Amino acid sequence: MTSTITRFLRYMATERNASDLTIKAYREDLFGFTAWIQEGGGPTSTEALTPTHLRQFQAALQQADYARSTISRKLASLRSFFKFAMRDGVASTNPAKPLRNPRQSRKLPHVLSNDEVGRLLVAPPAHDVAGLRDRAILETMYSSGLRVSELVGLRDGDLDFGQGITRVRGKGRKERISPLGSYAIEAIRAYAARRCRSTEAEKLGQAAPVFVNRFGNILTTRSVGRMLDKYIAETGLDSRTSPHTLRHSFATHLLDRGADIRSVQELLGHKSLTTTQIYTHVSATNLRTIYEKAHPRAL
Repeated sequence: MTSTITRFLRYMATERNASDLTIKAYREDLFGFTAWIQEGGGPTSTEALTPTHLRQFQAALQQADYARSTISRKLASLRSFFKFAMRDGVASTNPAKPLRNPRQSRKLPHVLSNDEVGRLLVAPPAHDVAGLRDRAILETMYSSGLRVSELVGLRDGDLDFGQGITRVRGKGRKERISPLGSYAIEAIRAYAARRCRSTEAEKLGQAAPVFVNRFGNILTTRSVGRMLDKYIAETGLDSRTSPHTLRHSFATHLLDRGADIRSVQELLGHKSLTTTQIYTHVSATNLRTIYEKAHPRAL
């Protein structure tokens, strides 16, 4: 089974153009399953695995208190793998196909209010390069609704200040165009004027990263998370606030102001409208709260 997994990962990278993070998730899921089946003395042959083996694996994950979303992802990885194995001629059936994903709980995303976003955006100091960079990062994430991985992947050639847009590389390496507000543009320009990049980064020209660390090299997503944690502590915002909270707030605030949900779907780069619809529930909750506070006969 190990050799088949290796071929599958190569196929996903070269033929399906899957992102590095997607490949990493597939690798962890599939080799995790392999380790589990070997520990239990089960078959290591792809052809010999049955739906019963996979149901037992699913039950083990549930007993280990894995999140429902994590279990669903692992099952999806197995379905994709066995589909490839059938095409590759090492399996005659897909034993993962009959399995049902656990029912997902409908958890509303944490969203900042307008005032809270405002407090966060002005928290970084404007007198040093690090503060200018942090402010530009926060303004850009909120202005464009970017995932943190999309933010650190921005290159100089992606930015078009004249049109007020940026090219974004999203999940599955799919590209989309996102807006850049005037505040974000101003913040990026202020940072770029004092930014110091490494020699290797400068050689990349228009392919050089927009945001860099103190050594002049591209930022990591973990660095952005640590940076945000610092300003959350300084501003006293809810500890649930994460880089993705700015993306949630971007979508919710657009819908609160009457934006069309399909337009918001395009701006977020969601493949399915169902994914975007969760923000309509957030907006409805906000409206209900406002109604209950303001209407004399609401309660």
